[in-house]
Amino acid sequence: MKKKNRKLAVILLTGTLLMGVSACGKEPRVDKNLISNSDDAKRIVNMFTPMEKSNPNAENSARTAQELTVIAAEKALGVQVEYRTYTAENHQEKTYDEVLVDRARNNMDDIYLLNPDTLMLLGSEGHLADLSGLENAKNLREVVLVANTIDGKLVGIPQEVAAYGLFVNKDMFDRYHLELPNTPEEFLECCRVFKENGIETPVGANRWWLETFVLAQGFADLYNGGNTEAEIDAINSGEAKISDYMRPGFEFLKEMIDKGYIDAEKAYVSEAIDAEGPDFLAGKTPIVMAYWGAAITETAYGNPDFNMQVIGFPSSRGQMPVVPLTGYGISANAENMEDAVATLNFIISDEMLQLYTDNNQVISPSKNVNVDCIDALKPLNDIINEGVYVLGSNANMKVEQWGNTCLIVRKLLNGASVEECMAEFDRLQEESLKP
Repeated sequence: MKKKNRKLAVILLTGTLLMGVSACGKEPRVDKNLISNSDDAKRIVNMFTPMEKSNPNAENSARTAQELTVIAAEKALGVQVEYRTYTAENHQEKTYDEVLVDRARNNMDDIYLLNPDTLMLLGSEGHLADLSGLENAKNLREVVLVANTIDGKLVGIPQEVAAYGLFVNKDMFDRYHLELPNTPEEFLECCRVFKENGIETPVGANRWWLETFVLAQGFADLYNGGNTEAEIDAINSGEAKISDYMRPGFEFLKEMIDKGYIDAEKAYVSEAIDAEGPDFLAGKTPIVMAYWGAAITETAYGNPDFNMQVIGFPSSRGQMPVVPLTGYGISANAENMEDAVATLNFIISDEMLQLYTDNNQVISPSKNVNVDCIDALKPLNDIINEGVYVLGSNANMKVEQWGNTCLIVRKLLNGASVEECMAEFDRLQEESLKP
């Protein structure tokens, strides 16, 4: 990946952590330590995340689960974890990612909660420590190791495997005698029927997550066709054009925009959940896209008044989950390196990941921890358990996927042509080939 300073405008993927603060956009921006250090002898670990410590009576299970593991680490290790946070109030302010990159480049914190693109950027620049030596890293699933390893170094470890899918109002599909779609063609037909029956915007969208459609369609064969390593090598060498993979998804989105199935102007300036959430929960919009945890937390779609199901995105191979991986990373020059390593190693232990998984009902990064998910998530979980999914982030691919695709989709929302978007992918790939 070309080492340069570029705009990173992608919402944090660990939505279960984000929902309580930044996705809802209801709390003011915070950029400070929330715990004062009155005891100079206390061993401090500074953690930069999009979430604060919650109030004792907070009901967001995701925040509670993360805090439970951190509290347990504090008690077991004798450390004090200080939360440093930032939440953008609107789409014109600096994103969490932009602030994080600046802080990490200046060694301002010990532990960071990273999106895939920031993880790849900072890892390639040498700002993140190698975590492969952590005792509990040996329990990680292969998908985590593949996605978060850069130049032989494991630079990020998550508390969950983020899986994205389509959240659908099954009652509305039944009302119009529609089967849940498997292919892009079937999806478009469902949108046509909804539109003709007075549903103004069949697909609720925001400025962050439409890349899921593109990645599902573009990489369905690459990750499920039995030739993954060779295809990635061809992209990395320039033998294959990444724009050829991305084109079908962008043409698909362009058709949805042109036919009014997506409100592009609204999506371009909308934060996740804020824009599409109310209409989806009110039964006005039949389809939205979101991460696994949004089906569980009360702040998102965890308690709808209808039969909700979470399925994969349409692709040539059928319904396809998209799995981008976030991760906790440690600054390569962390001021409190020893305690930061011990803290992260503790919270990714099987015991703590089981606690986190039981509370959040999410897919664990540990191969030893399984999830007993709610009924709404079983269709998506079944597909993933079959080994069918697309990686939304893969550090082995020189061109970063999740963040770049998100930004280029925003160009499409803002009026760019498909050809202009493909030219941007070609430019990114050409830059990645430079020594």
